[in-house]
Amino acid sequence: MKNAKTSLAGVIAAAVLTAMLSGCAHMGADGGRDKFVTIGEAVPDAILEIRYYSTYNFVGDRIDGYERPVAYLTKEAAAALKAASDECVRRGYRLKIYDAYRPQRAVSHFMRWAKDVGDTRMKAPFYANLDKSVLFEQGYIAEKSGHSRGSTVDLTLFDMKTGKEVDMGGTFDWFGEESHPDYKDVTKEQLANRMLLREIMLAHGFKPLVEEWWHFTLKDEPYPDTYFDFPVK
Repeated sequence: MKNAKTSLAGVIAAAVLTAMLSGCAHMGADGGRDKFVTIGEAVPDAILEIRYYSTYNFVGDRIDGYERPVAYLTKEAAAALKAASDECVRRGYRLKIYDAYRPQRAVSHFMRWAKDVGDTRMKAPFYANLDKSVLFEQGYIAEKSGHSRGSTVDLTLFDMKTGKEVDMGGTFDWFGEESHPDYKDVTKEQLANRMLLREIMLAHGFKPLVEEWWHFTLKDEPYPDTYFDFPVK
Protein backbone atom coordinates (compact mmCIF):
# COMPACT_ATOMS: atom_id res chain seq x y z
CA MET A 1 0.00 0.00 0.00
CA LYS A 2 2.88 2.33 0.84
CA ASN A 3 4.45 1.67 -2.56
CA ALA A 4 1.12 2.32 -4.26
CA LYS A 5 0.81 5.65 -2.43
CA THR A 6 4.40 6.55 -3.33
CA SER A 7 3.73 5.63 -6.94
CA LEU A 8 0.56 7.75 -7.00
CA ALA A 9 2.41 10.68 -5.47
CA GLY A 10 5.04 10.35 -8.17
CA VAL A 11 2.41 10.42 -10.89
CA ILE A 12 0.78 13.50 -9.38
CA ALA A 13 4.14 15.26 -9.04
CA ALA A 14 4.96 14.47 -12.66
CA ALA A 15 1.58 15.81 -13.77
CA VAL A 16 2.11 19.03 -11.83
CA LEU A 17 5.56 19.48 -13.35
CA THR A 18 4.20 18.86 -16.82
CA ALA A 19 1.47 21.44 -16.24
CA MET A 20 4.03 23.96 -15.03
CA LEU A 21 6.24 23.42 -18.03
CA SER A 22 3.34 23.62 -20.38
CA GLY A 23 2.20 26.71 -18.61
CA CYS A 24 4.14 27.98 -21.37
CA ALA A 25 0.92 26.34 -22.29
CA HIS A 26 -1.71 28.57 -23.51
CA MET A 27 -4.89 29.48 -21.76
CA GLY A 28 -7.59 28.89 -24.35
CA ALA A 29 -11.22 29.84 -24.84
CA ASP A 30 -12.01 32.87 -22.64
CA GLY A 31 -9.62 31.86 -19.88
CA GLY A 32 -7.81 34.74 -18.18
CA ARG A 33 -9.95 37.58 -19.47
CA ASP A 34 -10.47 38.77 -15.87
CA LYS A 35 -6.75 39.56 -15.62
CA PHE A 36 -7.03 42.19 -18.37
CA VAL A 37 -8.54 45.62 -18.98
CA THR A 38 -9.17 47.48 -22.21
CA ILE A 39 -6.74 50.25 -23.04
CA GLY A 40 -9.72 52.48 -23.78
CA GLU A 41 -10.83 52.16 -20.16
CA ALA A 42 -7.40 52.32 -18.55
CA VAL A 43 -5.73 54.91 -20.80
CA PRO A 44 -8.50 57.18 -22.14
CA ASP A 45 -6.01 59.57 -23.79
CA ALA A 46 -4.66 56.84 -26.07
CA ILE A 47 -5.64 56.71 -29.74
CA LEU A 48 -6.43 53.25 -31.10
CA GLU A 49 -5.62 52.10 -34.62
CA ILE A 50 -5.87 48.34 -34.28
CA ARG A 51 -4.28 47.17 -37.50
CA TYR A 52 -5.09 43.47 -37.12
CA TYR A 53 -8.80 44.23 -36.94
CA SER A 54 -8.47 45.92 -40.32
CA THR A 55 -7.14 44.55 -43.60
CA TYR A 56 -4.24 47.02 -43.64
CA ASN A 57 -1.60 44.74 -42.17
CA PHE A 58 1.11 42.46 -43.56
CA VAL A 59 -1.39 39.61 -44.10
CA GLY A 60 -4.03 41.69 -45.88
CA ASP A 61 -7.00 40.19 -44.00
CA ARG A 62 -8.60 40.73 -40.60
CA ILE A 63 -6.66 38.50 -38.23
CA ASP A 64 -8.27 35.63 -36.31
CA GLY A 65 -9.30 36.64 -32.80
CA TYR A 66 -9.72 40.36 -33.52
CA GLU A 67 -13.50 40.73 -33.33
CA ARG A 68 -13.59 44.42 -32.39
CA PRO A 69 -11.15 47.35 -32.86
CA VAL A 70 -10.23 47.46 -29.17
CA ALA A 71 -7.07 46.58 -27.26
CA TYR A 72 -6.43 44.68 -24.04
CA LEU A 73 -3.49 44.64 -21.64
CA THR A 74 -2.92 42.99 -18.29
CA LYS A 75 -3.97 45.26 -15.46
CA GLU A 76 -0.33 45.76 -14.45
CA ALA A 77 0.80 46.74 -17.95
CA ALA A 78 -2.20 49.02 -18.39
CA ALA A 79 -1.36 50.90 -15.19
CA ALA A 80 2.21 51.45 -16.39
CA LEU A 81 0.96 52.55 -19.81
CA LYS A 82 -1.36 55.08 -18.15
CA ALA A 83 1.66 56.64 -16.42
CA ALA A 84 3.51 56.78 -19.75
CA SER A 85 0.47 58.33 -21.41
CA ASP A 86 0.20 61.00 -18.71
CA GLU A 87 3.82 62.00 -19.35
CA CYS A 88 3.17 62.12 -23.09
CA VAL A 89 0.22 64.46 -22.56
CA ARG A 90 2.36 66.74 -20.38
CA ARG A 91 4.85 66.92 -23.27
CA GLY A 92 2.20 67.64 -25.90
CA TYR A 93 1.73 64.14 -27.28
CA ARG A 94 -0.67 61.22 -27.10
CA LEU A 95 0.08 57.54 -27.47
CA LYS A 96 -1.27 55.82 -30.58
CA ILE A 97 -1.76 52.07 -30.18
CA TYR A 98 -1.42 49.61 -33.06
CA ASP A 99 -1.59 46.37 -31.09
CA ALA A 100 -1.42 45.08 -27.52
CA TYR A 101 -2.66 41.69 -26.29
CA ARG A 102 -2.69 39.26 -29.23
CA PRO A 103 -4.64 35.99 -28.97
CA GLN A 104 -2.65 32.84 -29.69
CA ARG A 105 -5.10 32.08 -32.52
CA ALA A 106 -3.89 35.28 -34.23
CA VAL A 107 -0.29 34.09 -34.02
CA SER A 108 -1.38 30.78 -35.55
CA HIS A 109 -3.01 32.79 -38.37
CA PHE A 110 0.34 34.48 -39.01
CA MET A 111 2.03 31.07 -39.16
CA ARG A 112 -0.43 29.76 -41.74
CA TRP A 113 0.04 32.90 -43.81
CA ALA A 114 3.84 32.62 -43.66
CA LYS A 115 3.70 29.10 -45.05
CA ASP A 116 1.62 30.26 -48.03
CA VAL A 117 4.57 31.79 -49.89
CA GLY A 118 2.40 32.59 -52.89
CA ASP A 119 0.32 35.16 -51.00
CA THR A 120 2.35 38.36 -51.32
CA ARG A 121 -0.50 40.90 -51.56
CA MET A 122 1.03 43.14 -48.88
CA LYS A 123 4.69 42.79 -49.82
CA ALA A 124 5.18 46.38 -51.00
CA PRO A 125 4.14 48.21 -47.80
CA PHE A 126 5.54 45.70 -45.28
CA TYR A 127 8.41 43.54 -46.62
CA ALA A 128 9.41 44.94 -50.00
CA ASN A 129 13.09 44.09 -49.50
CA LEU A 130 12.59 40.49 -48.37
CA ASP A 131 11.40 37.30 -49.98
CA LYS A 132 8.40 36.01 -48.05
CA SER A 133 10.02 32.58 -47.74
CA VAL A 134 12.64 33.96 -45.28
CA LEU A 135 10.24 35.67 -42.87
CA PHE A 136 9.93 32.64 -40.58
CA GLU A 137 13.61 31.65 -40.57
CA GLN A 138 14.69 35.23 -39.90
CA GLY A 139 12.34 35.50 -36.92
CA TYR A 140 9.79 37.97 -38.25
CA ILE A 141 7.06 35.35 -37.80
CA ALA A 142 7.15 32.88 -34.88
CA GLU A 143 4.97 30.22 -33.27
CA LYS A 144 4.74 32.21 -30.03
CA SER A 145 4.52 35.94 -29.40
CA GLY A 146 5.15 37.93 -26.25
CA HIS A 147 1.98 39.83 -27.14
CA SER A 148 -0.04 36.74 -26.19
CA ARG A 149 1.23 37.05 -22.60
CA GLY A 150 -0.70 40.31 -22.42
CA SER A 151 1.90 42.86 -21.33
CA THR A 152 3.35 43.96 -24.67
CA VAL A 153 2.21 46.95 -26.70
CA ASP A 154 3.01 48.33 -30.17
CA LEU A 155 2.65 52.09 -30.34
CA THR A 156 3.87 55.45 -31.54
CA LEU A 157 3.56 59.13 -30.61
CA PHE A 158 0.85 61.47 -31.87
CA ASP A 159 1.67 65.20 -31.87
CA MET A 160 -1.27 67.19 -30.49
CA LYS A 161 0.00 70.44 -32.10
CA THR A 162 0.19 69.12 -35.65
CA GLY A 163 -2.62 66.57 -35.31
CA LYS A 164 -0.38 63.95 -36.91
CA GLU A 165 1.69 60.96 -35.95
CA VAL A 166 5.28 61.83 -35.13
CA ASP A 167 7.71 61.02 -37.96
CA MET A 168 9.65 57.92 -36.88
CA GLY A 169 11.39 57.39 -40.21
CA GLY A 170 9.59 54.11 -40.74
CA THR A 171 6.22 52.44 -40.40
CA PHE A 172 4.75 49.97 -37.95
CA ASP A 173 5.34 46.31 -38.88
CA TRP A 174 7.98 46.99 -41.53
CA PHE A 175 10.14 43.84 -41.76
CA GLY A 176 13.73 45.02 -42.03
CA GLU A 177 16.66 46.62 -40.24
CA GLU A 178 15.12 50.02 -40.86
CA SER A 179 12.79 49.22 -37.95
CA HIS A 180 15.63 48.82 -35.45
CA PRO A 181 15.31 51.68 -32.93
CA ASP A 182 18.92 52.79 -33.41
CA TYR A 183 18.95 52.50 -37.22
CA LYS A 184 21.28 55.27 -38.37
CA ASP A 185 20.04 55.96 -41.88
CA VAL A 186 17.23 58.23 -40.70
CA THR A 187 17.29 61.97 -40.04
CA LYS A 188 18.39 63.34 -36.69
CA GLU A 189 14.81 64.38 -35.98
CA GLN A 190 13.43 60.92 -36.77
CA LEU A 191 16.03 59.25 -34.55
CA ALA A 192 15.29 61.77 -31.78
CA ASN A 193 11.59 60.92 -32.05
CA ARG A 194 12.32 57.21 -31.70
CA MET A 195 14.49 57.91 -28.67
CA LEU A 196 11.80 60.11 -27.10
CA LEU A 197 9.26 57.29 -27.30
CA ARG A 198 11.84 54.88 -25.92
CA GLU A 199 12.76 57.25 -23.07
CA ILE A 200 9.14 57.66 -21.97
CA MET A 201 8.34 53.94 -22.11
CA LEU A 202 11.51 52.88 -20.27
CA ALA A 203 10.88 55.49 -17.58
CA HIS A 204 7.55 53.81 -16.81
CA GLY A 205 8.66 50.22 -16.51
CA PHE A 206 8.77 48.91 -20.06
CA LYS A 207 11.66 47.33 -21.92
CA PRO A 208 12.30 47.72 -25.66
CA LEU A 209 12.88 45.24 -28.47
CA VAL A 210 16.07 45.68 -30.47
CA GLU A 211 14.36 44.93 -33.80
CA GLU A 212 11.28 47.19 -33.54
CA TRP A 213 11.12 50.84 -32.47
CA TRP A 214 7.37 50.53 -31.68
CA HIS A 215 7.47 47.41 -29.45
CA PHE A 216 7.64 47.50 -25.62
CA THR A 217 7.03 44.89 -22.91
CA LEU A 218 6.44 45.49 -19.21
CA LYS A 219 9.69 44.51 -17.44
CA ASP A 220 7.89 42.74 -14.61
CA GLU A 221 5.17 41.17 -16.73
CA PRO A 222 2.79 39.21 -14.48
CA TYR A 223 2.32 36.13 -16.72
CA PRO A 224 5.70 35.48 -18.36
CA ASP A 225 4.94 31.83 -19.14
CA THR A 226 1.27 31.98 -20.10
CA TYR A 227 -0.06 32.46 -23.63
CA PHE A 228 -3.69 33.56 -23.59
CA ASP A 229 -6.18 32.94 -26.38
CA PHE A 230 -9.44 34.74 -25.56
CA PRO A 231 -10.65 36.85 -28.50
CA VAL A 232 -10.45 40.63 -28.64
CA LYS A 233 -14.12 41.57 -28.44
